[in-house]
Amino acid sequence: MKALQTMTRRSGVSLARAWRKMQAVDWFQRITLLGLILLALFMALPIIFIFNHAFKPINELFLYPPRFIVQEPTFENFRELFLKTQSLVIPFTRYLFNSLLTTSLTMIAVIAVSSMAAYAFSKHVFPGSKFFFALTIFALMFAPEAVAIPRYLVIANIGIMNTYFAHIIPLIAAPTSVFLMKQFVDQIPNELMEAARIDGAKEWLIFFRIVMPVCTPAIATVAILTFQGAWSQTETSNLYIQVESMKTLPYYVMTLTNGLANNVVGQGVAAAVGLIMFVPNLIIFLISQRRVLATMAHSGIK
Repeated sequence: MKALQTMTRRSGVSLARAWRKMQAVDWFQRITLLGLILLALFMALPIIFIFNHAFKPINELFLYPPRFIVQEPTFENFRELFLKTQSLVIPFTRYLFNSLLTTSLTMIAVIAVSSMAAYAFSKHVFPGSKFFFALTIFALMFAPEAVAIPRYLVIANIGIMNTYFAHIIPLIAAPTSVFLMKQFVDQIPNELMEAARIDGAKEWLIFFRIVMPVCTPAIATVAILTFQGAWSQTETSNLYIQVESMKTLPYYVMTLTNGLANNVVGQGVAAAVGLIMFVPNLIIFLISQRRVLATMAHSGIK
């Protein structure tokens, strides 16, 4: 009872303090704050719609005009989804396992390759360093569709078709991640590394003890971008994998929703699948959002 009274008193003091702060700001700051709140609510509408849409019964899915908020929430769409997967040879959990495994390994590989490449481009001078970095920047102009055929030939010739490597290796070449990491490594003073070398530190020790901690915000941003790209991509399962048990969840979702596109009941299953595909992205972003904001604030500042 005493603890409850203490919490109530503290929340009342906090509200009073917040109200005094609001009274201290001028009219321009109030209008700006109001505009930001309205903008945040507007940007949250798609998230609200996805969550509510997945729990709508069939009669609410086809209401016109459509409603954002579900009136009679139900788990029927999720039940239909899992009942449908029980009749398949490959279980739903196999697709989920493949996606989790390949996405995790892709994130680790992209962070490792991008950070090491950025360190080499930024702090070391070697023959052709400027040319290779210019080539990396040049690669930013190519859309994935433009390199689909060369990428397929590479994957086929190195003999990794129908393996997990076919899901991972095509995504490791990430010029955006290399450029972002290099911007952060450029901010580290060269004198700091020289001092470490004078004290006897090896290159790997400088990389892991000095470079990587400074680049933590950039690493978080690269992790989010890589996760979003790897989690939702269906290209590798379509082009490089013929064995059904090696394919990923987005591919299964695509085949499921394509087969149910003209089916009235399938619209509810598609809504449930959309929520399942969206939630991991939201969780990863919520965990790393502070690091992402730090990346935006410090990119390019030397």
